[in-house]
Amino acid sequence: MGQIICVYSDLSETELQNAPERVRNFFADLPREFTQLLEVTEEAYELAQIYLDKKVVGQTSADDCRHIATATINRVDYLVSWNFKHIVNVFRIRGYNSINLRCGYPQLDIRSPKEIVNNENDN
Repeated sequence: MGQIICVYSDLSETELQNAPERVRNFFADLPREFTQLLEVTEEAYELAQIYLDKKVVGQTSADDCRHIATATINRVDYLVSWNFKHIVNVFRIRGYNSINLRCGYPQLDIRSPKEIVNNENDN
């Protein structure tokens, strides 16, 4: 509907390779004018490492931290994820945002897809 720009990174593209076909097709069918590719920079790797060092999540969640750091650094409005264990979790969100603020970055609004989808039957 043109209301949302899907911001993604090369990490997202890698993860999509293992996603169900319907998910890959949905992403592939998004109009390119409503997508934006971001680079995962050295700055994002450094911020992600701070999340790990401060034990917001464990080392196995390094890619999740890179997603969050990339979105934070690029001031993305919302990070949307189905990952309720490592990303869309109030305790994790507090941890990420605490570090963001201490490092001079803005807080990141993290949501589930259900919170973003507009139900056209609602008035």
